[in-house]
Amino acid sequence: MAQIRIENVRKEFGSFTAVQSSSFTIEDGEFFMLLGPSGCGKTTTLRMMAGLELPTSGEIYIDGDEVGQKPASQRDIAFVFQMFALYPHMNVRKNISYPLVSQGMPKAQVKKKVSEIAEILGITHMLDRPVGGLSGGDRQRVALGRAIVRDPKAFFMDEPLGALDAEFREHMSQELRALHDRMGATTVYVTHDQLEAMQMGDKIVVMNHGVVEQFGVPQDIYDWPATKFVAQFIGSPPMNFLDFNGMVSKDTDSVDLGGVHMSIPKMRQGANGDLTFGIRPEHIRFDDSADYHGRVIATEYLGTTQIVVLGTPNGVIKARIAASVNVTIGETIGLAFHPRTVSLFDAISGFVVLLGPTGAGKTTTLRMVSGLDKPESGRISIGGRDMDGLTPAQRDVAMVFQQYSLYPHLTVRQNLEFPLKSPILKTPADEMKRQVSEVAEVLQISHKLDNKATDLSGGEMQRVSIGRALVRN
Repeated sequence: MAQIRIENVRKEFGSFTAVQSSSFTIEDGEFFMLLGPSGCGKTTTLRMMAGLELPTSGEIYIDGDEVGQKPASQRDIAFVFQMFALYPHMNVRKNISYPLVSQGMPKAQVKKKVSEIAEILGITHMLDRPVGGLSGGDRQRVALGRAIVRDPKAFFMDEPLGALDAEFREHMSQELRALHDRMGATTVYVTHDQLEAMQMGDKIVVMNHGVVEQFGVPQDIYDWPATKFVAQFIGSPPMNFLDFNGMVSKDTDSVDLGGVHMSIPKMRQGANGDLTFGIRPEHIRFDDSADYHGRVIATEYLGTTQIVVLGTPNGVIKARIAASVNVTIGETIGLAFHPRTVSLFDAISGFVVLLGPTGAGKTTTLRMVSGLDKPESGRISIGGRDMDGLTPAQRDVAMVFQQYSLYPHLTVRQNLEFPLKSPILKTPADEMKRQVSEVAEVLQISHKLDNKATDLSGGEMQRVSIGRALVRN
């Protein structure tokens, strides 16, 4: 088995970018999930890892070997497709043994290997049956057997359970995970089903529009989503969003929602402008003494629990509570949230605002990653490259500070152009104009481009600071 490392992998189909500079590492023996909606780039990423597509740029390492431009036949991997891809004119035994026969393995050894795999998968009794008469689940077992029999370095699976009905799909997912644990295989599994990813995966990469939104263990991704997209995509129902506009100062431990002070983890850094208060449905408590209220719009009975839909001053939310609690349509209910379960997002960028008590180490961690502070021990890697001893400029990172750090004598446009004019980038004038216009439109500051930085509000200054970081890519 093998470690798999993806470094700045990008895939373009003409003018369309399917995968944008993805980087992550799959450790030896992990069950690794690529999760996201249709068209997010997860299958394209898997196909590049397998050698069925070649990356436009970037590097792919399997067991330490760079294989990005090698064909699938030279990567020692096994691929399991959604639609089984069996040979219909062969029986089960011949389908499973085909890879071994192709390699010229002696007949006695082939027979032994096929018997071992058939026993593991529980299909010994059907080895001499034609595959055309098998059920969907049995066909998928045969497809798995054909992949496993070779003992490859890694298994790649593209929604292998997608064609099965819900009940059998759940059964097969348990079988797949048990098989992985028994074999200790490095497995990369593509799915759009968040429950499947959470149940089966050791690690998950969440993708959207060709971008890796978050990478981590299932509980961290669920409890601490890095973006609003992840918070919405993971969870059923998804995280609730309550939008508000305001300034949240350093060391603040509450925000103003509809005139009510709501507790949050203490802020180490400030935030300003359009913000989003995030809370999962199961973390909402009904409390008559709470100052924040919602009016019941609807209820959904789910057996042991129920989903209660409420209208609040900041938007509609859903609460998951016990089915035994009596709720009446039109009733006004007090709502309480434990501060530890709250996420705070920037409403425009969608990124989470880092929360935690003063002295927790958030800013020190950020400064070490960016190169402004040096760690006493350990390694920091960006895009698979060791950052030890490198300056911030050499790390190709952009830092946005709390106090804006703009050039007051320059206009907004000139502040945004400044990084692009550096001797390292030397961006052509037309390209500079295009990049500045794109960033200004995203951050909604196009109408301020010719204003001096000192003429802006605090929120607008912070947008320009963010723009100056984004413009460099």
